[in-house]
Amino acid sequence: MLAKDPLVLGIGEAHAQRGTENVASSTKRFTEAFLPIVAPSATDVVVELWAPDPKCMKEVKQVATAQKPVTEAQAETNQNEYVTLGTKAKASGMTPWLLRPTCDDFAMLADAGADAIGAMLGLVKRLTQAKVTQLHERNKSDAASQTKTVIAYGGALHNDLSPPEATKDYSFGPELDRLTGGRYIELDLIVPEFVKKTPVWEKLPWYASFEADRASGAPQDKATLYVVGERSFVLVFPSSPAAEPRK
Repeated sequence: MLAKDPLVLGIGEAHAQRGTENVASSTKRFTEAFLPIVAPSATDVVVELWAPDPKCMKEVKQVATAQKPVTEAQAETNQNEYVTLGTKAKASGMTPWLLRPTCDDFAMLADAGADAIGAMLGLVKRLTQAKVTQLHERNKSDAASQTKTVIAYGGALHNDLSPPEATKDYSFGPELDRLTGGRYIELDLIVPEFVKKTPVWEKLPWYASFEADRASGAPQDKATLYVVGERSFVLVFPSSPAAEPRK
């Protein structure tokens, strides 16, 4: 993938869910194993972690309440692992960036009512795309950084290069692909223990191959790379032995 010299690398994950804390998450594995590989050729990483404006904490609390159906199902370690990713990226010479919604953004979410989740997903897409675009344009104007990569790290819903109709408003992949003249790479990082036989997973283009591999009884102790398209990839990590809960 790096041999394709991407100017933007959109990395997506299935967020770790509550009760899976004994399995190393995609974020943890990326931080420990892949960050040292990509850091020399990358300038920045934009992480899907919100940094609210302290001037609008009333709206922030309202939005947090609306987010509960999603966040309560997620592992409590998720945010800390995103912070660790940013910290280690900085130590590796990259600049980490958080998403910074404005007070108007939070007011919009607070007023969204039943549409709050969709509005949040759209906001993540907009903020990530805007920041990555800014960083890419900066790199273009700097001779030393013109071939360097900007990484976006977040949920796998947002980085799709060819998103389905139902989620196209939440994906920055097509716009960033056009921005980079076809030098955008989509990479999903999947923990096999998180994959379930549900409609959400079954509709993914690589699921049938994954399920066939799993049903074959072949050893699951090595990573598997599925090529979904010319510049779209899914990396399924090896199965994990039982481990102590993550801190």
